Amino acid sequence: MERVLAEALLSQSQDLRVLLRALCVWESPTPAERVETLRFLLQRLEEEQEGGGVTSSRPAAPLLQEAVREVATGHLVPLLQGLRGSQAGAPAGESSAPRDRRRRVLRAAGGALRSCARLSGGPQLAAGLVHEALLDLLALRPSAGPEEEKEEEARAASGERGGLGAEEAVEVLVAVGPCLRPREDRALLERVARVALAVALGDEDDEEPGVAALVAGRLLPALGRSSAVALRALWDGLLPRPEEEEEPEPGGRGPVPHAPRVARLLLVLSALAERLLPTPGVGGAWGAPEEEVPDAWRCHGFWRAVQAGLVHADGLTRKRARYLLQRAVEASAGLGAECSCRARDANEPSLFWWLDKKKGQLLKFWENYILIMETLEGNQIHVIKPVLPKLNSLFDCAVSEEKACWLLHPSWHMCIYKRMFESENKTLTKEGIMHFLELCETKGLPGAPGFSEFIIGPLMEALSESSLYSRSPEHKTGSCSPLGMKLQTFLVTYVSLLSEDKKSSFLLKFIKKMTSRHWCAVPILFLSRALAHIPPCKVLGVEGLLALRDVLQCTMITHQILLRGAAQCYLLQTAMNLIDVEKVSFSDVSNFLMSLRQEESLGRGTALWTELCDWLRVNENYFGEIPSCIGFSGRCSLRVYVQSLVQDYIKSPTMETANAEKRNSGGNCFMPDWYEAKLVAMMILLAADVEEMKNKYSERKKTQNELKVVLHPLMDVLMKLGTNAYIPLLKTDKCLQLLLKLLQTCSLKGSLTHDDGVLTVLQNSVMSTAESISEFLVRRLTANELSTVSDLERCHLYLTMLSELVNLHGKVGWKNSDSIWRFISLLKNASILHLQDISSEKEPKLGKQIQKVVSMACLSVVCGILSQQSDLHLDFLDTEILENFISSFHLNQIVRKPHAEEQNSLFEESSSQGWGRVVAQYIHDQWLCLSFLLNKYHTLIPTTEGEMEPFLHVIPKPVGILQSALEALTILPSDQVLPVFHCMKILVPKLLYSSESLCIESFDMAWKIIYSLSNTQLIFWSNLKAFVQFVFDIRVLAVAARIKGQAYSKIKEIIYKIIEMSTTKTGVLNILISYCCRSWIVPTSDDLTLSQDPFSSARDYIELIIEGCIFGTVFRRDQRLIQNVQTFIENLGHGCAANVVTENTNRDDHYVRVCTIKFLCLLDGSNISHKMFIEDLAIKLLDKDELVSRSRTRYYVNSLQHRVKNRVWQTLLVLFPKFDQNFLDQIIDKIFEAGFVNNQASIKYLIEWIIILILHKFPQFLPKFWNCFCYGEEKLKMSVCTFLSVLSHLDIIIQNISEMKPVLKQALTVVLQWCFNHNFSVRLYALLALKKIWAMCKALHVEEFDALTAVIESSLHQVENMHGAGNAKKNWQRIQEHFFFATFHPLKDYSLETIFYTLPRLSELVEDEWITIGKFTKFTDIPIDSAFQWYLSQTELCELKPSDWSQEDIGSNSVEGDSQSEWIDVQKKMIPWKNNVLDLGLDLVFQDRAAKLGKSISRLIVVASLIDKPTNLGGLCRTCEIFGASALVVGSLHYISDKQFQHLSVSAEQWLPLVEVKPLQLVDYLQKKKTEGYTTIGVEQTAKSSDLTEYCFPEKSLLLLGNEREGIPANLIQHLDVCVEIPQHGIIRSLNVHALQRLEDAEKICTGRSSSLGALSTNGRKELQLEVCENEVVIHFYSSSQMCPGGWVGRSSSNSYLQDSPSPNSIKVKNICSIYTLFSRLS
Repeated sequence: MERVLAEALLSQSQDLRVLLRALCVWESPTPAERVETLRFLLQRLEEEQEGGGVTSSRPAAPLLQEAVREVATGHLVPLLQGLRGSQAGAPAGESSAPRDRRRRVLRAAGGALRSCARLSGGPQLAAGLVHEALLDLLALRPSAGPEEEKEEEARAASGERGGLGAEEAVEVLVAVGPCLRPREDRALLERVARVALAVALGDEDDEEPGVAALVAGRLLPALGRSSAVALRALWDGLLPRPEEEEEPEPGGRGPVPHAPRVARLLLVLSALAERLLPTPGVGGAWGAPEEEVPDAWRCHGFWRAVQAGLVHADGLTRKRARYLLQRAVEASAGLGAECSCRARDANEPSLFWWLDKKKGQLLKFWENYILIMETLEGNQIHVIKPVLPKLNSLFDCAVSEEKACWLLHPSWHMCIYKRMFESENKTLTKEGIMHFLELCETKGLPGAPGFSEFIIGPLMEALSESSLYSRSPEHKTGSCSPLGMKLQTFLVTYVSLLSEDKKSSFLLKFIKKMTSRHWCAVPILFLSRALAHIPPCKVLGVEGLLALRDVLQCTMITHQILLRGAAQCYLLQTAMNLIDVEKVSFSDVSNFLMSLRQEESLGRGTALWTELCDWLRVNENYFGEIPSCIGFSGRCSLRVYVQSLVQDYIKSPTMETANAEKRNSGGNCFMPDWYEAKLVAMMILLAADVEEMKNKYSERKKTQNELKVVLHPLMDVLMKLGTNAYIPLLKTDKCLQLLLKLLQTCSLKGSLTHDDGVLTVLQNSVMSTAESISEFLVRRLTANELSTVSDLERCHLYLTMLSELVNLHGKVGWKNSDSIWRFISLLKNASILHLQDISSEKEPKLGKQIQKVVSMACLSVVCGILSQQSDLHLDFLDTEILENFISSFHLNQIVRKPHAEEQNSLFEESSSQGWGRVVAQYIHDQWLCLSFLLNKYHTLIPTTEGEMEPFLHVIPKPVGILQSALEALTILPSDQVLPVFHCMKILVPKLLYSSESLCIESFDMAWKIIYSLSNTQLIFWSNLKAFVQFVFDIRVLAVAARIKGQAYSKIKEIIYKIIEMSTTKTGVLNILISYCCRSWIVPTSDDLTLSQDPFSSARDYIELIIEGCIFGTVFRRDQRLIQNVQTFIENLGHGCAANVVTENTNRDDHYVRVCTIKFLCLLDGSNISHKMFIEDLAIKLLDKDELVSRSRTRYYVNSLQHRVKNRVWQTLLVLFPKFDQNFLDQIIDKIFEAGFVNNQASIKYLIEWIIILILHKFPQFLPKFWNCFCYGEEKLKMSVCTFLSVLSHLDIIIQNISEMKPVLKQALTVVLQWCFNHNFSVRLYALLALKKIWAMCKALHVEEFDALTAVIESSLHQVENMHGAGNAKKNWQRIQEHFFFATFHPLKDYSLETIFYTLPRLSELVEDEWITIGKFTKFTDIPIDSAFQWYLSQTELCELKPSDWSQEDIGSNSVEGDSQSEWIDVQKKMIPWKNNVLDLGLDLVFQDRAAKLGKSISRLIVVASLIDKPTNLGGLCRTCEIFGASALVVGSLHYISDKQFQHLSVSAEQWLPLVEVKPLQLVDYLQKKKTEGYTTIGVEQTAKSSDLTEYCFPEKSLLLLGNEREGIPANLIQHLDVCVEIPQHGIIRSLNVHALQRLEDAEKICTGRSSSLGALSTNGRKELQLEVCENEVVIHFYSSSQMCPGGWVGRSSSNSYLQDSPSPNSIKVKNICSIYTLFSRLS
């Protein structure tokens, strides 16, 4: 058509120049048709010139050349400049129509310029146009070179300005660039290539990425096609030549550009792919020399860029990388030439290579590889998992088993795993990690370059996610995480394959990676565990030891204590296994050991301590030199090192050092840091234990003597403390610190308790110096020598040391008790004198105020010693003085702050906050003293003020004390209120009756403090325990319950608040339940003084016990993970030192129920109060079960409702032995009624069990049981199975019945009628019961049943021997083998183990509900007699595995499918464009873009202007694009930006022209399209509408869709040529417009035919034909193509829309709706 138009213009024009000028007269806006006409004309002239067919009517060549130059420079270039101006002035929301028109003009102008350049008669015009466009493009280049900068300056100086915009300049270069000559214009071509490449690559912060995409999508491909020179220039700018590349990193991967550059780099490479990776017959080398042709196959940089793109964060970049890889593979296969990107290291495989003789193997490898990478884009585990087995085949292809080497570079596999590791789907991440660890373990892969970097990089980054370590359902609670086990095995295996030098480097980097971020507790634990299991090898030196120390110090600050302690144990074992002792010294080791917390891991006496001692013993003579040791050089033994360490520590500081420290501290001598004392103490004990290990028991005396030698410098100083007043203070502080740490380390939990020679020597040495130390301490504390704020820390040291001495005297005997008494008495008397001294000075002095604080602290310690040491007695006079002084306290009295100038002059902390801490400590110590006094006389404290006895003058008024306590709670910080709580515990029970409101106020204030401390781990638990002890004191509970006042309500309120807190903080309710149950059932001596039974108040707080019975929250995954890991560590027992040294807090939520159940087990049914409590509890539990059942009739397995009901019935089973007949008579109906509820399996078993026990113990309830079978069918339904299950245990039920025959007769009568039930499950249960009952009848020889013998036995025989392999026979076998009928014995299995562990496990309850019997035995707060027989089951039930017959079929097929080594077929998303070409041309008009992609466009226009829902429009857009519609008309283009539209369109709007036509403009639009030859078709039910199945769509069809509700308006129907309707068989009159459009499109595709018969053909061959009958469509196949009906049907699991085929080569479809489904599958 265009050629005809050009010929017509040329034939009618007399003067070509006039014609050209006429065509160059532009209107505004410029009509695209005129510019396109000009282009057609010039192209025709160009063809004539090339063909030599110029007619005589054409002007001479010079005139034509002048004319085209005029057109180019005088018209086309200004036109392009004008387009830039119009674009700048266009509004932001420009519609698509003007934008498309502008692009048409731009493309036409560019084509015209190309023709002008070729017709101009020389290169000047082309070079000039390129030069000008290049200058305009230079403005977009991020950084220009010197040459370009000069040109820009010259152009600016001359006043010239570039008139072309980015798009126009690119279009000119695309059009005219190919006209340049490769040799003569080489410099210009290379320059254009450099500038274009710079713009395309851009900077990281490029604000106009669209320009880069434009250059890459339009200009670069044109330059690549134009000449080899330009392509070579582009290639050299992108990637260096192979000989110029940088040295690659280890592993051959080389330096990879950073992420932003990778994205742009792949954008450019994708644009040049047609020339860089030419396929046979396409592209080529333009006849250029070989060195000019880029060779992508041999370029390391190219393949590294592709690999970086495959794992890039941006999805489009990954798509480009896959495209390049796929094109490279296809090009290699097509060319068949050998190529290889050789590595510089001869031992490394090539990044890419091709060998034609291995074409099949390589094609299979890369096909699977690309399939995996494409599948990973889906992020859906059910799609990805079937593809994962192909990874194994990739390794099989990539590894040569014969040569034990890699054939294909392993970095390609790492790309796959890195994509999986970085997936948003954590399940996929875990699958990837597990697959990687298993593969490296099982495949025995050869040493892979880059594996170490990959492990330390992407793998460890992925391993930092805690959720990956969750336990699988098939693993038991407390077992090691599957990922943790895999990681351990992998690391051991991988390290064993490395050489010694590589081991050292790898492990050092591995450990340093653990310090590079803040790891969570779970990952760091399992990484440390994996390191600890590496076999011993000497690979780490000082740097490795420092790295391990950094892990301990930097990454474990906020972890849970048990997890942190376990990780420390593993890291110490790692150090002992991997450290090369010759490279480290004792000093390095000791500093490392100091990073371990002794109270969490390295406790003396633990297995870890012993292991450390043995390691030191074995390697003692091999440690490196210690440069800082005194008195020797070179290597030394541990004993010598420790001896020098002690000497160096004790050494007096020089005078200069002491004076400098004093000056720096403003005259004060601050306390030395504790670090050095801890280090020396630990090394002394380690050395002593090592010596004892070496000498064994035969030479223990020698060991003791050596320890005495080590301790001699310390003991020498301590012996002189009492007599030598000139020992430097710094030295005395250090000695006392060291002594204190020695004693504390020996007394830590886990230390040796007997036969400890080291401890004996230490104690004897300390006892010999005790008097000197005590004299020094008392002098320092009482002689006004402590006078500054910093001295308060020193006071704490002295008092702690004094307490340790008293404890030590208590352990070894009171031989020197007189001296101890004397020092304590002196300290007490002096402290009282200091506190009684009332100064007359107006302004208090700092020294005196500090001495007061010290004295009060001394008194509090004395009171603590008197309360703890019963052997220490002061005489009555001294005691009376102390008690009188305490009773005279002005409680909450503060010490006034001294003058500020005095503080500042002493370099003290002068802030109010600093002095506030001093005051708080002073008040805290007051309450400690008062607590001692109240505890001593608590039994004599009166309940009212008037009851005070004369001899109790030392006791102040209790009401006043409680009021002061409330005041103290408002003054003291939360971490110092504990002694106030202790005092309130004594006062509140005394005052609750007389001063209820005051006690309630104390409850409220104390709870506020507890609530505020809930996030403070260190002090929360001790304060909560004290709070519970005074609020829930048994006397408080009894009084509150008796008066039933506000206090009773307040206590109930606090109970519910604690329960609420326990749902978010594990362990809170444990403390309350444990304390209350223990107080009620095991009262203390104080409780025994009560006038009534301590248990009497339990019924008033029965809600607490009910909550304890059913307590258990459904934890979040992270909380459950922490609990599982803690259980795993606890199960390690003494093998993990953290279990020994850390306190067992019993904060597991199971302990709430364990405590409650043990409490219930101790109740005595013969005790009236116990009996009433049990009955009340049972009734309330049954009510709770009924309430849960009513609230939700259907609930999921393992839901909270399921768990609560299960716990209720477990508790009722425990209580059952305590029920008597009268009480059961009250509740039996409720129990039977519970059996009618639709229960989960675990609850069903418990109800059946308790019914069996009731009927066994009390057979008189059998009539009520038989009545349960008499209800109507509607009520029984499936619940009858519960009662039939009970009948299966009739042998147990009738054991206590003397006359069994009537019961058997009744049972047989009941069972027989249910054997004929229509429900299969009911029949199974009935037949099972029948079999067991009939066996009993035969054993008893009941003659009455002889008439039934033949019928019953034949029926049972038929059931036992039923034929076939169907489910009926399998289910009959399974129900007989089921544990509840085959193994379970209701009497012998009655135990806590069966109720709480075995039965939940066998009934497939979630593992959180399994309570092991070990938890009952470990929980010792409530002791149970050792003769208690309810713990363990007496049968083999506990050894069975879960096998519920009714659920065994579930998922069996999927399991079998998963076991396949590799899936035969997997999902693969269709790639609908040719050769996987990417969306590089989004700037093109839709027709150009579609043509570039090889996409076919139909002549169907879909008009959806009447539709206003974005969701429907998005689906329509996607459907129209899929079926190749030419355009979609919408009412507004604003719908495109709607998120719902974009969610359903999935970017289809980028590939389909969208036209905006308002609903009011539809009439004009329809008339316009009619004039263009379109048939307007409406989809509507009208009086004259045609059947869709019978209508034949014309080639040019316009489909008008109606509104979702109103359809097509009547006025529009009048403008339509025809209406079609979809035949329907339902009731609703309309189909969703989205689905309707799919049917219309499918119908139009299928109907290139007559009204009743149509055919679908490809490439001119008819392949299938559709025959439309009355209610069906028959599809006939006419070729042997892959679309055969048999193959297609065979892949369908459910062909509900197919009927029997009328012939072997046909498919019959039920209705027209199935055509779309069918064709979607065939496509």
